[in-house]
Formats: sequence, C-alpha cells, structure tokens
Amino acid sequence: MRQRIFIAVLFLLSSLPLLAAEVSGFRVWADPVKTRAVLDLDKETVYKLFSLQDPHRVVVDLKGSSIDIPLKLDAEHAGLITSVRHGQTDDKSLRIVFDLSESADLKSFLLEPTAQYGHRLVIDLYSKSNQQASSIVKHATDISKPDREVVIAIDAGHGGEDPGAIGPNKTREKVVVLQIARELKKAIDAEPGMQAVLTRDGDYYIPLRERYEKARKARADLFVSIHADAFTKRSVQGSSVFVLSAKGASSEFARLLADSENASDLVGGVTLNDKDDMLASVLLDLSQSATREASNKVATDILHAMKQSGAVHKNHVGSANFMVLKSPDVPSVLIETAFISNPSEERRLTEKEFQQRMARNITRGVRDYFYASPPPGTWIASNRDSSKHIVARGDTLGGIAQRYSVSVSSLRSANNIRGDVIQVGRELVIPTS
Repeated sequence: MRQRIFIAVLFLLSSLPLLAAEVSGFRVWADPVKTRAVLDLDKETVYKLFSLQDPHRVVVDLKGSSIDIPLKLDAEHAGLITSVRHGQTDDKSLRIVFDLSESADLKSFLLEPTAQYGHRLVIDLYSKSNQQASSIVKHATDISKPDREVVIAIDAGHGGEDPGAIGPNKTREKVVVLQIARELKKAIDAEPGMQAVLTRDGDYYIPLRERYEKARKARADLFVSIHADAFTKRSVQGSSVFVLSAKGASSEFARLLADSENASDLVGGVTLNDKDDMLASVLLDLSQSATREASNKVATDILHAMKQSGAVHKNHVGSANFMVLKSPDVPSVLIETAFISNPSEERRLTEKEFQQRMARNITRGVRDYFYASPPPGTWIASNRDSSKHIVARGDTLGGIAQRYSVSVSSLRSANNIRGDVIQVGRELVIPTS
C-alpha cells in the first residue's frame, strides 16, 4: 500500500563524533494532551523520525544503534500507541516502529542525563482529532453564578517520567500522592458548597508552571499540592505545610526541599531557564501580597487540623521558593504528607486508612478557612453561621477559640462547658466579644 511521509526527515548532530548507542530502557506515558514515548540511551546518538499512514505509524531510526531489551507496552499508559516493534535497516540503523490508533502530530528531542536518568530520546504524539484536551477546563467555575461552589484544585506531585522520592522499600512518591489526592477530592466533594478538581488523575507528568495554570483556568479558590517528603536521615518524620516565600527559603531544610521539587521540571524535559523569569518575578512580587496572606491563613488552618490526629514535622507553617506555588492570584499551599524516606511512614503512606485520614485532616483545615473567610457569592458565604460552630473530630476548645478570635473562657461560659472535653457534633455558640 502506498505510503505517504508527513514529517520531514529530522537529523540531530552534536559537535563531537557520535558513537552507536544502545537502547537500555523504554516506557510510554499518556496524559490528557499527548502520548510520550521515551527511549533510554547509553550515549547521545543521531536519529531520524517520520510518520506514515495506511496504517498510522511513527518510525524512528537510530544510526548504528542496537537494542537488547524487549519493547513492552503497558496498555493502561499506551495512549495513541497500539503496538511497538523493532528491526534493522539496510544501513545498520536500529528502526523502531510505533503503530498508532490515529494520525498524530510529532515532537521529539534528546535530553542530557539528569537525576536518575541518562541520555534519553523523547517522542511526543499529539492527537490530530483534538479529542484529547485538559479535562480541568470543563470544571471552570462560573463566577457570576449565585451561590457557586468553592473550587479547590488538588495537585498530585510528580508523575510519569518523574517518580518523585523513592522509599527504602521502593514505594514511589508519584503513586501514593495521587492516591491521597483522589481521597482528598472525595472528601472535599462531600462537603456542602465545595468542589475539587485534580490537576492530574493518572500517571503522567505535568510541568510545574502548568500545574498552577490549570488551577487558574479552573478559576480555583485554592491550590493544594500533595507530596511525600524525603530526607537523608531516615528517622525524620511527620507532616509539613509550606507556602511560598517571597525572599526564598526560610531554612536550609526548606531550601533543599524546594530545590529538589523544582528540579523535577528538568526530569520532565522542560527547562527552567526562561528569558522572562526576572520580569515574571517582579510582577509576581507586586501581585502576590494578598495571595500570600490568604495562603498563610489556609496553611495555618490545615496544619492545625493535621496536628489533632498525627505527628507534624514542625509546629509552624514553612516557607520556600516552590515554583508550583507561584500563582499570582490563587492562594496556594504545598503539603508534605509524610516522610517516604522513613520506613514506618513509607508503609503508612501506602495504607488506605492513612490516606483517608490525611484527606479528612486537610479537608477540615480547608473547610475551617473558607467558613471563616468565604469568597463573596459562594454558597458558603450565603449559608454559614459565624455565630455557631459544629465540633469536628480533632477540634479543641483552644483551637476553636483561636479560629474565631475569642478567649477560651468566654467560649466555655457561652456554652456552659466545664473543663476541656467537647463532643464531636455538638453545636457551640461563638460569643460576639
């Protein structure tokens, strides 16, 4: 059958003589926008890439290269690729053929070694049917709608090519944080007047700037990024809550952590050396004051809720220069749910009960913040009663008093409470002064 070439032959040459490479690894990831195929190489090489139709295929020839691994395809993550095979061309190049379910636009590039990866050839396939689109845009809130829901964007860190931190028993951060993010969405969606959207709901990578841009497109009222911490000392434990620091990290620990999270953009194949970073920083500094204030308030409420039923790493909200928290107009927090580098916490991170408890704690903190400071025009603003408080699991008299800026003694007096014991579900009257 007649073949038609859609993409011109592409050659990439380095300034130094190139040796034949060996393909040492292969994986495919699909996200709502594209399908990404990655070939691990032991060295940089020359390649050409083109597509064919009848049937739809993408062909990559690696000059003088070889392969000694099976090209296994995981159907769950295969996206547009239906099968993959390889052979040798007349000029002794390694030819790899991807069979596709439909025609696709192509993008490819070579990556230098970084983190745990060596040289890589990345091939991105974009559906021409335009049916793959970011689903989060569908959840964009109509801010003119009366009594609208508060929208919380939940971001599961890492994903796809970027596994995040890896625990002593090989638990991958990208897996457990997605599980926690899904539990958090369930918990938030169960709250009246609140709705959650996920920046990713599968095992694929999203560049850091795109994560908070997804929240902005969804017109989110809050952005929550979920992670699982790692440190060189395995005994370190507990949860942490971070906000953006305009002046950089607040401690060496936070600074190292921020550097680690920001470096994932390099792992994902996206450079951080944008020309407009300095200008963007100036604009962000001018516009983020109110956003940072709101971020601090909600982070404090989340940390308070987490203290009630689990260990925290520090008793205060941390701050660091996380790229993912740099939205100029959406309050943003980053939660390190536990230390995956601690064997005990690594095990708990994989347990459904821990994931659900973590989701409940975060939800309680988010709820407390929005009931204290509801956005105008929301259901919560119309229906909350600031003169009353329903006791939730983990609440304390001191915490409730602090939240409503009243004294513990006045709270006791208004509700005829002796001692410090309060029952879950009880309705407390909040004194006016």
